Amino acid sequence: MDWLSFSRPLIIGHRGASADAPENTLAAFALAQKQGADGVELDVQLSADGRIVIIHDTTVDRTTNGSGKVSDMTLAELQALDAGEGQTIPTLDELFEMMGAGILYNVELKPFAVDAAGLATAVADRIQAHNLASQVLVSSFNPLMVRRARQHLTPQTMVAHIWYMKQFKYKYLLAKAEAHHPRHTLVDAAYMVWAHKHDWRVHTWAVDDPAEAQRLIDLGVNGLITNKPQFLRESLGWVAHES
Repeated sequence: MDWLSFSRPLIIGHRGASADAPENTLAAFALAQKQGADGVELDVQLSADGRIVIIHDTTVDRTTNGSGKVSDMTLAELQALDAGEGQTIPTLDELFEMMGAGILYNVELKPFAVDAAGLATAVADRIQAHNLASQVLVSSFNPLMVRRARQHLTPQTMVAHIWYMKQFKYKYLLAKAEAHHPRHTLVDAAYMVWAHKHDWRVHTWAVDDPAEAQRLIDLGVNGLITNKPQFLRESLGWVAHES
């Protein structure tokens, strides 16, 4: 399994199956796979002691029973918190070890949590250590992180720009990437022509509505990032992992 091996659009669990389990936890990622997702999307930052942890916000306040900045806390301090239903904040290593090469990973580098060089370099190291170069795609809203990631990753690992406003689509001028991840409301026929002209794969987020999913599929997107992998897959009439 790799990002190019499917003839149909991919279904990627946004922070795992986050509609049904605590986001960005091992439980959410395992559930996404059980629900038939082809891959999982996750957010990474560095802890105070340099470990790659999976969490979206720059603070732990919203998603755990603690408070404070992620970058100010050690891994031990972070994993002492409850991330929902008894789950802990996982490390990237823990996720890779649990799921292996049987699923795809969209690893998002958070834009302002840590310095771009340190996080991008650390993620590239762990991808190689787990032999997952073809299964991982690295993305970011920050074009400087995308550029740094491209410098450290092997060609087998794609990188992608994420954007949510029309003017941000020109971030590609600052960093080479193989994919674009626009907000689904920005995807129309003109955009797809433009993306195909540049040979980019298009994975769009966050798509939970079947009618919107079908519109995007008809336009030719390569992937749907969704909070509800099973619901979306079944609504589209797709068999799990059918390529």
